Amino acid sequence: LSLMSHPLCHPQLEGLCSFLQLSTCPEPLLVRFCSWLLALSPDLSYTSAAVLAEQLFLRRVLSLTQPPSRHLMAALTSFCSKYSHPFCRVLLAAVLQEPGEGAEQTKLMCELVEECLEPHSVQLVLSQVLEVPLSERLLPVLQAVLGRQVRAPPCPTEVLPPELLDLLVLTLCQQAPAFATSLGFAKLVTAVLTACQSQVS
Repeated sequence: LSLMSHPLCHPQLEGLCSFLQLSTCPEPLLVRFCSWLLALSPDLSYTSAAVLAEQLFLRRVLSLTQPPSRHLMAALTSFCSKYSHPFCRVLLAAVLQEPGEGAEQTKLMCELVEECLEPHSVQLVLSQVLEVPLSERLLPVLQAVLGRQVRAPPCPTEVLPPELLDLLVLTLCQQAPAFATSLGFAKLVTAVLTACQSQVS
């Protein structure tokens, strides 16, 4: 475990993860492993954290067909509470690119946004969502981001940074015809206008 805190190149760390069978280890062991990771000193580098996020969680999250177990949820929340930026870059980006409904993955994203991610990573999630075609399954994620930002805005007068708010409003305006009958879309627009009324003309 002490090797994890030392600079390892990408292939070395991936090889170590493969040797330890981290992607398929039992979930109770996964929780213990994440606890050990959080106790390492110095902290993991961004690259190492990104590799571990992929090795530990990507296969498990993408294969979810029911709510994650309490062990998997504990491991996810502990890891992303400290390494939320690389976690979002690797894992949430992959979830967003997945075709299909992905109901359990969407619920998980919402829960992590609402409860675990650091504020700057919540904004990263918003930018990631706005980079992909908007779909009905992503509307709850945008709602979760907005709700989190309302509770803890980046500054007293702004729920969202102006550049992100402009992109969100532009996306909603462009997508409005495609979501003309969507209750979720209507709720999202109302939430944006209510939460960001001082920023939206």
